[in-house]
Amino acid sequence: MSKYFVHESSFVDSNVEIGDNTKIWHFSHILEDSKIGKNCSFGQNCVVGPNVTIGNSVKVQNNISIYKGVEIEDDVFLGPSMVFTNIINPRAFVIRKSEFKKTLLKKGSSIGANATIICGNTIGRYALIGAGSVVNKDVKDFALMVGVPAKQIGWVSISGNTLVFNNENIAIDTYDNTVYKLQNNQVYIL
Repeated sequence: MSKYFVHESSFVDSNVEIGDNTKIWHFSHILEDSKIGKNCSFGQNCVVGPNVTIGNSVKVQNNISIYKGVEIEDDVFLGPSMVFTNIINPRAFVIRKSEFKKTLLKKGSSIGANATIICGNTIGRYALIGAGSVVNKDVKDFALMVGVPAKQIGWVSISGNTLVFNNENIAIDTYDNTVYKLQNNQVYIL
């Protein structure tokens, strides 16, 4: 007996692993050889795979395709209709499946609605990508990115709050009083 939920309008191919308490809602398709962790949620009209790995507690909103080459760590949020690519120079008449580029979303990162993540890039831990942004380069841990192409406009905490650093490059998140240090253009938790 499965310990996860798949809506009757969705399909799960063979050789797929789905963790306990994961929910896959309407009109979704999980392709072969994909692995999905525990406590994940997939909105309607999602496609995963083939050969995709998704961690635990990942929230995938409506209308998202997660293609081969994408790897998602734990606690990642994917906003409605955000987009992944897997080829830099696609053509309908040229087969480039051997050229898929790896895209990695690290633990706790969040991607806003309608954002696009160009393949071959890494989104750092707890980074926040603003709605509608286009990411075409690697993103640092805790970075706040917006625009087309996305540019860093600040830093965010684990809880997603904007970090304001004092003269000693220290910031305290009012959500949980976590202390952050900005050093060498990187953010660290103290």
